[in-house]
Amino acid sequence: MKISNSSLHELVWNFSQDYLQSYQQRFQHLPITEKDENWPSPCEQGLHKELFALWHPLKIDDSLTFDNVEAALEVQLHVDIKAYFTAIYSDSLDANCPEGDLSLLFAWNEKDFARLQENIIGHILMKTKLKQKLTVFFAITDDEDHIISLDNATGAIWVEKVGCEPHKKLADTLADFLVQLTPRIPPKDIEEH
Repeated sequence: MKISNSSLHELVWNFSQDYLQSYQQRFQHLPITEKDENWPSPCEQGLHKELFALWHPLKIDDSLTFDNVEAALEVQLHVDIKAYFTAIYSDSLDANCPEGDLSLLFAWNEKDFARLQENIIGHILMKTKLKQKLTVFFAITDDEDHIISLDNATGAIWVEKVGCEPHKKLADTLADFLVQLTPRIPPKDIEEH
């Protein structure tokens, strides 16, 4: 089944809201991150104990695109990965899937979106140099050498070791992958570590 960009945006948004609700149930406040005056985000919603920024995922209203990446690389990125990364601004969201723990990556602000694009360009150039199939990462695992990526040709979701071909298929589509995730809330808040 082909899923539309708006449906994929909705799946990303719904997961972010499930994460937010689970976090608030555990800690009775919005998620927090270390406050950085030089790295503001539209997600920020005030301060928590003066050192931390309260935040929540926010739908992206800007017209963020990957046109510059596609032009620079002369490649068409899969529509699902473009929809995923233009759905929300957010800090990373931890999740569980049947295969283990992961963190979904998102842009924190518009500058972070530009940095994300640079990282995707670097990843694709590495894949091209190694003569491997094109993938685009969107999540990291607890094993720092492994990432979760989308096969640019098919849209299938894979685990791959950095610098290697994908080796374990997780889902046929990004939508199929997202619906099997559940939020993973830390046992302690960041301030308690």
